[in-house]
Amino acid sequence: MTIVIDSTTYDVPLKVINRKSESLFKYAERTEDGILHSELIGIYFNYDLEVGMSKNNVSAYAALYLRLTEPVETHEVVILGDTFNCYFAGIRDEVAKTGTTNYFRNLSFSIIAISPARTPA
Repeated sequence: MTIVIDSTTYDVPLKVINRKSESLFKYAERTEDGILHSELIGIYFNYDLEVGMSKNNVSAYAALYLRLTEPVETHEVVILGDTFNCYFAGIRDEVAKTGTTNYFRNLSFSIIAISPARTPA
């Protein structure tokens, strides 16, 4: 599986892909009787990803990290056939060592949708 960000394909091993649906409300308030009164804006599909080791794909991994940390407001992403605008959050990885060589691995990040995937009729 690959991820495409801003028309660039990143050939890195995607170890974990978790999708979560999140509801965003214009307002949401519970009254004293416990009933929720709200206006739904829409349902957002967000993703949590984990990328594998970079020992054999150092340049692709480094390029992905630079794209994820690029100081822009939005990106266009294509993952699992879905194309949408997003931003990235919670970007992190760790250093590993093989002999005398240090490399990064276990890059993980969240893809946060800018617009809802589904809206009320």
